[in-house]
Amino acid sequence: MTARKQKLQKVRITQLRSTIDKKPNQRAVLRALGLRKRHQTVEHMASPTIMGMVEKVRHLVKVEFVD
Repeated sequence: MTARKQKLQKVRITQLRSTIDKKPNQRAVLRALGLRKRHQTVEHMASPTIMGMVEKVRHLVKVEFVD
């Protein structure tokens, strides 16, 4: 289990575009990330799950890595 314990980097995700006229699964991903409005920002650990979610909505968000 210690091999899996790595220091994960934090990632700051900001929603830039609206979810109007977007697919329901893209809306669901943004809600799961904690984003509800444009220009709202959340921070998560950069796990493979979170990064996969970000990849699905990369055209709607801005991603910054935080130290």
